[in-house]
Amino acid sequence: MGGLECNGTVFAHCNLRLPDGKPVSLSPLESQAHSPRYTASSQRERESLEVRMREVEEENRALRRQLNLAQGRAPAHRRGNHSKTYSMEEGTGDSENLRAGIVAGNSSECGQQPVVEKCETIHVAIVCAGYNASRDVVTLVKSVLFHRRNPLHFHLIADSIAEQILATLFQTWMVPAVRVDFYNADELKSEVSWIPNKHYSGIYGLMKLVLTKTLPANLERVIVLDTDITFATDIAELWAVFHKFKGQQVLGLVENQSDWYLGNLWKNHRPWPALGRGYNTGVILLLLDKLRKMKWEQMWRLTAERELMGMLSTSLADQDIFNAVIKQNPFLVYQLPCFWNVQLSDHTRSEQCYRDVSDLKVIHWNSPKKLRVKNKHVEFFRNLYLTFLEYDGNLLRRELFGCPSEADVNSENLQKQLSELDEDDLCYEFRRERFTVHRTHLYFLHYEYEPAADSTDVTLVAQLSMDRLQMLEAICKHWEGPISLALYLSDAEAQQFLRYAQGSEVLMSRHNVGYHIVYKEGQFYPVNLLRNVAMKHISTPYMFLSDIDFLPMYGLYEYLRKSVIQLDLANTKKAMIVPAFETLRYRLSFPKSKAELLSMLDMGTLFTFRYHVWTKGHAPTNFAKWRTATTPYRVEWEADFEPYVVVKRDCPEYDRRFVGFGWNKVAHIMELDVQEYEFIVLPNAYMIHMPHAPSFDITKFRSNKQYRICLKTLKEEFQQDMSRRYGFAALKYLTAENNS
Repeated sequence: MGGLECNGTVFAHCNLRLPDGKPVSLSPLESQAHSPRYTASSQRERESLEVRMREVEEENRALRRQLNLAQGRAPAHRRGNHSKTYSMEEGTGDSENLRAGIVAGNSSECGQQPVVEKCETIHVAIVCAGYNASRDVVTLVKSVLFHRRNPLHFHLIADSIAEQILATLFQTWMVPAVRVDFYNADELKSEVSWIPNKHYSGIYGLMKLVLTKTLPANLERVIVLDTDITFATDIAELWAVFHKFKGQQVLGLVENQSDWYLGNLWKNHRPWPALGRGYNTGVILLLLDKLRKMKWEQMWRLTAERELMGMLSTSLADQDIFNAVIKQNPFLVYQLPCFWNVQLSDHTRSEQCYRDVSDLKVIHWNSPKKLRVKNKHVEFFRNLYLTFLEYDGNLLRRELFGCPSEADVNSENLQKQLSELDEDDLCYEFRRERFTVHRTHLYFLHYEYEPAADSTDVTLVAQLSMDRLQMLEAICKHWEGPISLALYLSDAEAQQFLRYAQGSEVLMSRHNVGYHIVYKEGQFYPVNLLRNVAMKHISTPYMFLSDIDFLPMYGLYEYLRKSVIQLDLANTKKAMIVPAFETLRYRLSFPKSKAELLSMLDMGTLFTFRYHVWTKGHAPTNFAKWRTATTPYRVEWEADFEPYVVVKRDCPEYDRRFVGFGWNKVAHIMELDVQEYEFIVLPNAYMIHMPHAPSFDITKFRSNKQYRICLKTLKEEFQQDMSRRYGFAALKYLTAENNS
């Protein structure tokens, strides 16, 4: 198979490959090599080009093998194939060839097709609103990052919910050569709210119409994507298509693959006007500068106003209006090959867009059924989607070699902190964990809660990993108030959690539980980071700092709110203690009252928490006094005290140096004490620890001597830090530690 091979930029290096497979060089460097002006630098450039040429030749051989296989299954390849469903000219070659400027087919002219420069920034716009769409965006972004070789600039038109979630996610993801800007979708509502829309995307489904007005005036072009898109190739290939636009073409769109706009789906079906089958707006190339000059804003508004007089509302949101404009002005469109938007709705012609897996570029789950859509190859598409859904996002923090990244203050500070650590220190991994930035996805599920107006509301705060999911339903049954949970999961486990939650009637009936995913990284369980994440994202004035293995007594939520008033927590510095008990029985008849609990305590069914292994942790609660107490009573701090407390939301954070097992709560209670919090035990409150297998971290603590040595070192350093920060007031902790 003869053909032309071009390497580098537009005119850098071309080979004409003859049918016998021998390349004939057309390089201008041939003659330069014998010129007196030919320098050592030029020689190095030539050698670099030759290496690149050999790589491209190898890629072409692989491509030809692929094409030969395809020809064995299909009619003989015709020179200059212009088939609408499969055309070399339309870009079915692999992504490396497109970037290298390969012009497929038999040709003897050196290709002059422009390519995407190595470090050229690709701009992508996405409209995103709400909790579910925020999850979808992450999967889309993963698929783009997986294939990309260029810097990316995401322009996210987001509501306040999506912005909070995605701003935190990208800030903690710290992907090199990725910039993210947000545009307030709520401020744009007035631009499109006058258009009635029946589509499930609601008002946000119309916002792509106003991108020329919303995005920066100096932004010339952008790729616009729906959130239900999955990329199967480098997005730079799609960006390169802008160079094919001619004349007044300003919109790059794929033909709609369903019969919707043909108007024959049912009796009296009356769609908006469209050119033929119309175009799908899940993937759009927008030439913003030209659209502005054409007065796009005025164009689409006049069209929408005219059509709404007869249609009354849109059925497919912005897509209807884009198509109505194109119907009047067909010269605006550059029709993209359909593999740039393989639409997986029921009854589409999507199967005509590809012959082989290698032909796929972009998959669009544009049916309300999403992954349950009917398609002959849906299993393959679903597996591809699930690959990115569960892919470890930490692996996408890849540097783009040769492309300078914008200075990132957080990244620079992190590198500085890590560089100051001694890698030969036996406790290096413990110290490093303190500075690790964990990718964080806030509000993984829908959250909706307005705190009580009386300013007494309390949020239960806890953290967990995958092996404690079974506790969630029980806690929700015991605690009707708001809950903030930080879950330490891998990407795959996050999806398992999602399926578990969506299958639970108890969890789905609760909208006042905030689930915040902190993604796994490193070898330790970052218990105090998780607590801090859960604490930071509460909306109530008070919080109950609990652990996931405890079940609060029935009615504790209301009892705590009354205690907030009784003890005047709003105007004093108090920490209300909820006494902790435990059972060794997996099946427990939970006590309905204090009297019943005391009876079970006397019978040996219940014990004070950690009575057998760590008495000091809760001994200062004074359980003997609690048995007969009818009013709250004050207790003093003692060494290793670690009660579960209710405090104001502005209390100190947990110290991140403590990871895994040991001293993570003790250090926090110590800091509350040095800040002069009063510890008040509640006489009619209790919580019970449920039995479970030992955690991996406590096993490490018990079996690993170095672990225990490092924990002791961290304790000493924490106490020294306390002395520096609080001076004389912190001396008692050193004394107490020496005496214990």
